[in-house]
Amino acid sequence: MSEKEKKPFALRLQKEMMEAIEKWAGDEFRSTHGQIEWMLNKALKEAKRFPKQK
Repeated sequence: MSEKEKKPFALRLQKEMMEAIEKWAGDEFRSTHGQIEWMLNKALKEAKRFPKQK
């Protein structure tokens, strides 16, 4: 899979958690998908587990 390819993935969240993410996304002018992706990227970088660029 190339760097720009995105792999589909189903995610189940508690209703309250999803609502909080949707609100946060709106506050940041992002889509809900974009907000979740941003959150995951941030968490991976902070944990020093973000994949290295080739």
